[in-house]
Amino acid sequence: MMHKQVLTFIASLVILSSSAQTTLLEKKLDDLSNRLIANKEVVGMNVLLMKDGNVLYNKAFGYANVSTKQPLQTDHIFRIASQTKAITSLAALMLWEEGKFLLDDPLSKYIPAFKNPKVLDQFNPADSSYTTVPAQREITIRDLFRHTSGIAYPVFSGNRIINAVYAKAGIGTGIGSKGILKDQMLLLAKQPLFHQPGVSFTYGLNDDVLGYLIEIWSGMSLDTFLQSRIFEPLGMRDTYFHLPQSKAKRLVGLSVKDKDGKFSEVSAPIYEGNDPGYPLADGIYRSGGAGLVSTTADYAKFLSLFLNKGYVGNKRVIGSKTLALLLTNQLPDEIKRPSGLQFGLGVALVTDHNKYLQSPSTGSFYWGGIFNTHYWVDQQQHLIGLVYTQQYDAYSEDIGHLFKNVIYASLDN
Repeated sequence: MMHKQVLTFIASLVILSSSAQTTLLEKKLDDLSNRLIANKEVVGMNVLLMKDGNVLYNKAFGYANVSTKQPLQTDHIFRIASQTKAITSLAALMLWEEGKFLLDDPLSKYIPAFKNPKVLDQFNPADSSYTTVPAQREITIRDLFRHTSGIAYPVFSGNRIINAVYAKAGIGTGIGSKGILKDQMLLLAKQPLFHQPGVSFTYGLNDDVLGYLIEIWSGMSLDTFLQSRIFEPLGMRDTYFHLPQSKAKRLVGLSVKDKDGKFSEVSAPIYEGNDPGYPLADGIYRSGGAGLVSTTADYAKFLSLFLNKGYVGNKRVIGSKTLALLLTNQLPDEIKRPSGLQFGLGVALVTDHNKYLQSPSTGSFYWGGIFNTHYWVDQQQHLIGLVYTQQYDAYSEDIGHLFKNVIYASLDN
């Protein structure tokens, strides 16, 4: 009897300790969020933290729209930009599981326009003309997943030569870019690569190409495939390429900070001249690399798939071995990349090689979106974190790291 009472007492202490820990963490997250708002570093933000399948923290701060002062709510919808990539990568791997392709197949096997690629050699800044040399090998599907194809991004590359070549050809970022996915990818196939395939990590339009391949392999449009195979099974009811008008009021406005540190709503065209309200516009191509809008709750459902080994309840969506491959580093030492970067099939990884750079455990993965959205999944802690803002021309990993540091300092193993 005494033994049972002791165990009960110990269990109650554990519960009290856990409750106190959660309360302390909540206060720290509140303080950090309020400080970022007060210091005018962001207009508004949603922060969602889940552990062991349960919501540990879910709050919204500041405004959804700096002009109207509409309070931000936890169900508001954000442009998630490059967080689209993880969804597209997983969708493509569903088709890999069905035997539709092999990772080291040449891209031209499925899109012949990419046959015999050329690599940029000499560039003339006077008229943006250039010469090329033959690529030493074909682009593979693996190159697309891990961004080693030599395909780059317009605007975001920060490279005046890349930007000039793509601008002259009319290649868009995929963020509000008009057109049809197939047409845009066939146009991209005519452009030079910016290095030999497989020698360097160059962040680019690779997932847009993967999106078109999903259409080829599945016989469905990209949005239909994602809806039927991922969004519906996971209960993601607020994730779209084209946001319905019925949900328009929940779309967060883009904010931009002027040189005096004052925020205003973005009303002028963004990036290559696109409408900042593109999620509601017609004629926008379905970009597998940057086109989706979503909520923190919806994206957490997607990320939960990884912690649940590919299952939603008793239903298998994707195999656990496939997810393990997705989360395996695909960049051998000889491939040039940003310092410390480890990258799988569509996401960045925390491994023994780069654990020194951030708080999450070895085995975690992460990425973000250009409008300052951030996510990570810690498999050891069974933890999901999302920090969403909606800022134009202000992406920084710092906000994500600030929240990670506070969270990991407050969590026991």
